[in-house]
Amino acid sequence: MKQFLAFVRKEFYHIFRDKRTLMVLFGMPIAQLLLFGFAITTEVNNANIGIYNQSPGQFSNDLVQRMTGSDFFRLSANINSEAEMLEAFQTNKLKMVVVIPPKFEQNVTAGNAKIQLIADGSDPNLATILTSSAEAVIMTWMKERAGTNIQIETIDPQVRWHYNPELKSAEMFVPGVVTIILMLVSAMLTSISITREKELGTIEILYVSPLKPAVIIVGKVLPFAILSIINAILILLVAWLVFSVPVNGSVVLLLFEMLLFIMTSLGLGVLISTVADSQQTALMLSLFGLMMPTILLSGFIFPIANMPLPLQVISNIIPAKWFLIIIKNIMLKGIGMAYIWKETLILLGMTAFFIGVSVKKFKIRLQ
Repeated sequence: MKQFLAFVRKEFYHIFRDKRTLMVLFGMPIAQLLLFGFAITTEVNNANIGIYNQSPGQFSNDLVQRMTGSDFFRLSANINSEAEMLEAFQTNKLKMVVVIPPKFEQNVTAGNAKIQLIADGSDPNLATILTSSAEAVIMTWMKERAGTNIQIETIDPQVRWHYNPELKSAEMFVPGVVTIILMLVSAMLTSISITREKELGTIEILYVSPLKPAVIIVGKVLPFAILSIINAILILLVAWLVFSVPVNGSVVLLLFEMLLFIMTSLGLGVLISTVADSQQTALMLSLFGLMMPTILLSGFIFPIANMPLPLQVISNIIPAKWFLIIIKNIMLKGIGMAYIWKETLILLGMTAFFIGVSVKKFKIRLQ
């Protein structure tokens, strides 16, 4: 028994001396709990909406004030035309527009008033939540007015979704799946491939070779870049043939943006490999540092606007967030570079940063 207890004590010593094991054991569960607890939410808070009021008056103004005064919505723009509304959707400034038609005041008195709720259907989950919340606010407003001198018989909310009128879930998930696959194949496999050579000792041959660090990096990542773009094309073909997911924008622009995101992910994968000494470490860094943020903080499943402010700020350094905006805009909205140039520049900056730091770290190792 004494020998067994001594052996167990020795194992405890080994665990406490390994900071990485302690981080995985205690740090990762806490981080996962915080991320899942704050990021996974179906609540709507201060969603950006616009009001297209074509019948200003007592009823319409009172209803608009009630909607914008709730915690669900935040008035971001007063729309004056359909073209202005379309522009707001294309630039992602608004998620929903409340359209109050002409003669709304007279129709309320007559008991046949209608309101149109137009939502951005590129995110079906958010669009459904927004329109349902708006309908609930309208119904609550009608009930509150029932006991006053303002008699409102009925208001019929008519719902319409832009870019995804049938609210197909495939049109939401396909862009996100493309993003995750490109990130995994490009970053995770690249980092594991380089750290494998460290473990086997074959990386030393490259260190003493006349090849420059930039050449070594390009040679290591080029096969994964080719495989990633082939994967992306296959996914798009399957999505088009099986799920009828369209590519409404330029295919050439979409492939260029995919290649840019692949280069960003490859640079991130090489950067991970420079700080990881084993495949296990590279895998843990890739899963925890890339997989979870890509799913939770990119806006793939859960709206970023509903998250706490600290997580919204952190999401800005997630490359997948910007690529998801780009691929949705091209595939579903059919817009061009004029509307996605900012996101493209951000990805270019991230790519240059990751590759530059990776090359510098390789130079340090070669000295």
